[in-house]
Amino acid sequence: MKVREVIDYLHTIAPNQYQEEYDNSGLLVGSYEDEIRAALVSLDVTEAVLEEAISRGCNLIISHHPIIFGGVKRLTDSNYVQRIIKLAIKNDLNLFAIHTNLDNVYEHGVNTNIAKILGLQHVEILRPKVGLGDEKVGSGVIGRIEAMDEMAFLEHLKAKMVVECIKYTKLRGKKVTRVAICGGSGRFLLPDAISKGADLFISSDFKYHEFFDADGQIVIADIGHFESEQFTTQMLWQLLTKKFTIFAAHYTKVNTNPVLYLK
Repeated sequence: MKVREVIDYLHTIAPNQYQEEYDNSGLLVGSYEDEIRAALVSLDVTEAVLEEAISRGCNLIISHHPIIFGGVKRLTDSNYVQRIIKLAIKNDLNLFAIHTNLDNVYEHGVNTNIAKILGLQHVEILRPKVGLGDEKVGSGVIGRIEAMDEMAFLEHLKAKMVVECIKYTKLRGKKVTRVAICGGSGRFLLPDAISKGADLFISSDFKYHEFFDADGQIVIADIGHFESEQFTTQMLWQLLTKKFTIFAAHYTKVNTNPVLYLK
């Protein structure tokens, strides 16, 4: 089976045209015509992930985050991006990323997957993309859950998403019944979450002053970028293993989270 066939399948789930303008999803290194020996799925591409792929005989790495966003003018050893590209080319590795296009779809999307893990019902896109004529494409999701105290919901969130800590804003003393979600950096969706009546907004990468924007209207729960998207790897692996049986698909054993916590 060729690399192109796997990419074509993944693009039936999350078409590349659904990615954001700033993004760089798609085949970044390699050839569409290469024969696949085995595939490795990871949230990020790091040097450790490349070494793992080589040791496991994989010549295709499918990641959520693209290793190349732009600005690469030379291939030396001056930073990790250049080293990874060089190592991939040297070892005939194909690097494919499926990023914001996977964020923006409803079925098998990153945010829908989080909603499913948390047990949300009646889930819909938080901010549909305008002009596509499809309410199932857009940023974030919002759904309902059986009424829970705010702290009980935060404990539920911590356990289900397997996070070590949650940064959150002042509790409002109200039941949580409506929850908005955006895996990764979702600050831009806070106004949408508030306007649609969410009691709590789950995302990551909020800056200090941005927590003030909750303004008593909502509870912000910042669970960390890696933590919010970590189950994307398993979801992609399950899709691949269900669809293809003529090559081995693995998901990485490498923890690519660059953030560590002192307990």
